[in-house]
Amino acid sequence: MDRLHLILERYFGYQAFYPCQREIIQDLLAGRDVLAVLATGGGKSLCYQVPAVLGDGVTVVVSPLIALMKDQVDGLRANGIAAATINSSLGYGEQKIVERVILEGRIRILYVSPERAVQPSFLSLVAKANIRLIAIDEAHCISMWGHNFRPEYRRLRVLKERFPAVPVIALTATAIPA
Repeated sequence: MDRLHLILERYFGYQAFYPCQREIIQDLLAGRDVLAVLATGGGKSLCYQVPAVLGDGVTVVVSPLIALMKDQVDGLRANGIAAATINSSLGYGEQKIVERVILEGRIRILYVSPERAVQPSFLSLVAKANIRLIAIDEAHCISMWGHNFRPEYRRLRVLKERFPAVPVIALTATAIPA
């Protein structure tokens, strides 16, 4: 059994990858950028969570919903994966603790909102960390609703500009072929 399957089983409890997950993960591990459009329920999160467990560094995940970030972090922690979030639900003291732990290299996956991801203070923080991967969840917001719904999605290119050697995965789901 290869290391990807070992991680899949040990941390996530799955016996096999869904279609396309292995290929997406291998592309990311090879340093390539990926656009992943998967069916709803197709396991988008595992595409960046599995690589985050391998090696050193932090995976930065841009996500639009605080509740989703909390659910993801809680689930990852329950599975023994060091995860955190920086968002508006944290108090000043809590945020400073998370920032310190990031700089100490003790976080594997960090969830942030698009608004936070483009702030100069956040960019300075993660520039001091060992960023391994950048994941943009709900990437359809960039082109479909970004200009009205969350304008910061359109500004996320700053992440690739600041960290050109770091692979980026943009993920979105579709319930129907159209």
